[in-house]
Amino acid sequence: MKKITLSPSIMCADLVNLEQSIKELEQNGLEKVHIDVIDGKFSPSMPLGIETIKRMREVTDMDFDVHIMSTNNEYFIEEMINIGVQGITFHYETSLHTDRYINLIKESGAKAAVALNPATSISVLDYTLESLDMVCLMLINPGFATNKGEKQVPYAMKKIKDLKETIAGRSLHTSIQVDGRVSLTTIPELVKAGADDLVLGSTSLFIKGNSIEQNRYSVLDAIKKGQA
Repeated sequence: MKKITLSPSIMCADLVNLEQSIKELEQNGLEKVHIDVIDGKFSPSMPLGIETIKRMREVTDMDFDVHIMSTNNEYFIEEMINIGVQGITFHYETSLHTDRYINLIKESGAKAAVALNPATSISVLDYTLESLDMVCLMLINPGFATNKGEKQVPYAMKKIKDLKETIAGRSLHTSIQVDGRVSLTTIPELVKAGADDLVLGSTSLFIKGNSIEQNRYSVLDAIKKGQA
């Protein structure tokens, strides 16, 4: 059974006390942090700047899983490589040179991933899937997480299953990351469908009123339900 990776979204932590938030994640055994880099044009949000991510790199050894949401992917890819992150995800929808970006990332020693918006077909990865370490499936429209009424797209599970079948059919080991309303309610179904990397936010690891420790146990319990 494939290990399920927990990827806490740092934008859902206490950004005023960022170092403290990172240390709390470390103390609870989390080894990876998901960092959204948004340029304000791809979507109307800019949670963290480059200089903040540089400072984060100085205070923790956690793996940095960077999700670039930008119309200028190459600039941010190069900046993240210089910072020394472990994984870089960029969007297919804003990439004129997908293959080039994958090569840039992998040549740096980082893991390469492509993110797909909800309505983007997995068929766009026909020629690059073998080169990817991970595919990130957006289950809501990226960058609009503040719209609390937005739900996962109704075809989310089918898309995960289709990607899992494609990966298995090619005898690959590409991870499937899911991002957007990955909640305690939806995690069992997401895991059952084939997701093995969960971006955890305000509906799972960062549920207000509970500690990270309490929420982590709830997440692990939800994962077990999906694996049963």
